Amino acid sequence: MSIASSSMATPVDLSHHFSTEARLRQPNPMKAIWKLTRRKPNMVSLANGDPHFSLYPIRKVEYEMASVAEEDPVATWRRGGPSAPSHKLVSSTHEPCALPLQTGLQYSHGAGLPDAQRVVTDLTNYYHAPSDHMCTLTLGNSDGITKCFRLLGEPGDHFIADEFSFSSMTNVPLAQGIKWVGIKMDDGGMIPEELERVLAEWDPARGRRPHVIYLVPCGQNPTGSTLSLERRKQIYAIAQRFDLIIIEDDPYYFLQYDTPDHPTTALSTPFAASFLSLDTDGRVMRIDSFSKVFAPGMRLGWITSNALFHEALVTYTDSSTMHPHGFGQMLITEMMAPHGWQLSGFDRWVRSLRAEYHRRRAFFLDLFAREVSQTQLARATVPEAGMFVWIRVEIEKHPRYRADRRMQSRDVTGPRTNVKELMEELFERCLDGGLVIMPASIFALSADPKYDDMGDPVEDRLNYLRATFAGTEEAMEQGLTILGQVLREFFSEEQK
Repeated sequence: MSIASSSMATPVDLSHHFSTEARLRQPNPMKAIWKLTRRKPNMVSLANGDPHFSLYPIRKVEYEMASVAEEDPVATWRRGGPSAPSHKLVSSTHEPCALPLQTGLQYSHGAGLPDAQRVVTDLTNYYHAPSDHMCTLTLGNSDGITKCFRLLGEPGDHFIADEFSFSSMTNVPLAQGIKWVGIKMDDGGMIPEELERVLAEWDPARGRRPHVIYLVPCGQNPTGSTLSLERRKQIYAIAQRFDLIIIEDDPYYFLQYDTPDHPTTALSTPFAASFLSLDTDGRVMRIDSFSKVFAPGMRLGWITSNALFHEALVTYTDSSTMHPHGFGQMLITEMMAPHGWQLSGFDRWVRSLRAEYHRRRAFFLDLFAREVSQTQLARATVPEAGMFVWIRVEIEKHPRYRADRRMQSRDVTGPRTNVKELMEELFERCLDGGLVIMPASIFALSADPKYDDMGDPVEDRLNYLRATFAGTEEAMEQGLTILGQVLREFFSEEQK
């Protein structure tokens, strides 16, 4: 079953973006027959290969979820512990429910069960109101992004991303023979002028010009940066001019905060306009997930795309991972039913959740000011969204810092400094001190000296660390105390 919103004003043919693999992939013929079972009511089937539900060793699944009747449901749920008010939902073979267990645990269509697909479509329409898009359920963000890469990428292609990007995702298309082009960032995320420059100056000898851009617009991982509405509009306009498909990976969308001078984020604070909400061409493929608002092990998310890409994604899914797991689909269907949270309850939960993360961010920043900032050896960029703080280490103050490496090595294409080596050493010192913290080097996209501007290579800007405020207050306090002490010791050494 396909569920879509209203039609686009000006449809754009984007079929030329498909990879050879996507063009050659054929629909699963058995799934095509499955669709025919709806030709008339009460069809008798001798074609199916799934066990009859009477043989499932499960009769009922009960979910005890937080109550969303309170003004601040997350705080009530967290502080109340076992005695906190709850909301019970049931998936059953016999009791009344929105998605019976015998339906939820059957084989189904690659887009997901129609009822669950409708849930994520309703969520997407409520928060983004896209012009003409369809939702495809996935096994979480990673599954969705991987499928998008396979749908669009050819060996020899170059994809575009932030110069510092989440390595678990940028590693994915490398085995397809796809390379990355990193675009320079500042505290506001990707710089549109740099994106336009790279595309305008693209050398055809390098291969075809990039046609895919991968972005995390809110609380970018690892830098915590959030693109302003103006930058989003500029990037979308560039995508139109240079015919780019935008993969909008937005797991932190619901974790957008008021400024730190506010005690918390108001429930009434609006969410930022997404690329999907700006999309008039169908060139945005948006990836959403329940991982950051429910639980990461739930492994349920969805892709919102134009109808053409949706059908290709379903064809891929029907011959690979198959549909997402039934338990998660039953849960979200019951959650959005009249007897569940409903859309208003979900909205109250995510707004309350970001208020809790706002408080955690404030706790982290207060600790950082006390334990780290006073050393004058590092400073933190305050994130507007997400759960990460990007910490700049003032590596230029280290006694062994060198800014003339190119003169020493006579390599005009390599890094100018020894920042990489010093930061590797600092990372090891943190480990020795009992602290695990992410170094910028694991997120940096390598440049190609033959084609990229090497005047300011990313290797000279690795003096950053990524820390999270998603953990416990105890972990934050211990970790930042260790970081402050390690920095003092590391920078106090005599030059060797």
